[in-house]
Amino acid sequence: MGEAKTRRIFSGVQPTGNLHLGNYLGAIKNWIALQDEFECIYCVVDLHAITVPQEPAILRRAIREVAACLIASGINPEKSILFNQSRVPQHAELAWIFNCVARLGWLNRMTQFKEKAGKNRENATVGLYAYPTLMAADILAYKATHVPVGEDQKQHLELTRDIAVAFNSMFDADFFPQPEPQIQKTAARVMSLRDGSSKMSKSDISDATRINLTDSADEIAQKIKRAKTDPEPLPSEIKGLEGRPEAANLVGIFAGLSGRTAEDILSEFGGQGFGVFKPALAELCVSQIAPISLEMNKLLEQPEEIDRLLEKGAGQAQAIAAPILAEVKQLIGFSG
Repeated sequence: MGEAKTRRIFSGVQPTGNLHLGNYLGAIKNWIALQDEFECIYCVVDLHAITVPQEPAILRRAIREVAACLIASGINPEKSILFNQSRVPQHAELAWIFNCVARLGWLNRMTQFKEKAGKNRENATVGLYAYPTLMAADILAYKATHVPVGEDQKQHLELTRDIAVAFNSMFDADFFPQPEPQIQKTAARVMSLRDGSSKMSKSDISDATRINLTDSADEIAQKIKRAKTDPEPLPSEIKGLEGRPEAANLVGIFAGLSGRTAEDILSEFGGQGFGVFKPALAELCVSQIAPISLEMNKLLEQPEEIDRLLEKGAGQAQAIAAPILAEVKQLIGFSG
């Protein structure tokens, strides 16, 4: 992993399958870039997945699909550690210890539980309630120094920092770091292709709302062609996108995939209609996403190879986490 790399990233993705352009531009593309700056640990968080009911065969396939997608996108198992969470028992063991450090008041403030449990709160699992402590364990089992976070995860990172401080105080040790949020330089918030006010989502009933990372070149081009727009030409400046969510979304996708600024794109396409802009965007999307889809499908034809890579990554992860957990046990008094 390289001796010079002292800064360590941890990030995880749920094995819910059907990853899309929003996942790619919102997180995965950034993860790829971070491999050159940090020691990176990327995890398919299957323990988090079972906080809600899962069909075993579907979960098994989804774990492989997400791993294949990450590798096809550019996460290099030779450069980064890639594994699924359930293969490394230190995550669950440290999570229990953190359950005995975290306070109910802290967890009661977690807005995501309220959103996910909804009105059926009394019927939600304890796992759904306590999963922020597992998230803290995911990060601190490796003493990660940085965590790439979106808006919806900032609260959980704050909890992780609180738990690190509380543990260090309880056992009078300067042991766990307080991980810093890693601002995602390349991250883009991608909205639905049919409604510019709604986030692109794998749970949306209509497949036309999103570009899946498994879509063929033809499917990608057709979805861009049919994406909702308005009758006005593109403006020459950013302020002209105000009140035009669909137009702003398509410009944002172009910017995210090309690495160019929205200002630069509008200076090129300003004054032109979507009849000119959409074909250029479709060509760009196909050039970036179709190769990922092809590589991902090739990998999925070799499930045993995906499992081998995940097992190898789990061994590398345990080599870091096991000594850290051993020290935790010693601090607590479990061992001499």
